[in-house]
Amino acid sequence: MKKPKTMKRHCPKCNKHSEHKVSQAKRKSKGSKHPLSAGSKKRTRQRGLWRGFGNLGKYSKPPKPKMVGKKLSKKSDFRYTCKDCGKTHMQSTGIRAKKIELV
Repeated sequence: MKKPKTMKRHCPKCNKHSEHKVSQAKRKSKGSKHPLSAGSKKRTRQRGLWRGFGNLGKYSKPPKPKMVGKKLSKKSDFRYTCKDCGKTHMQSTGIRAKKIELV
């Protein structure tokens, strides 16, 4: 997929349409975004809620069958840097593509 290196977008900081530089970053997994959040695997293991049966919410239920196969492409996040104020913001939805080329 080809995407332009610069494009005109709305900057939420300047609150106007301006030229933005486009850069690409691989999407982070849920665990690496918030590794110490209350419901994270690491924290629940530390608090002793990981093992056992009965009244532990989702941790006391049997595991669901796993999805078979692997997705062929990862979602990519695009970061947009405003040329006026220099602030970087992201697009809310990622695009799934094998190869992304900034032209």
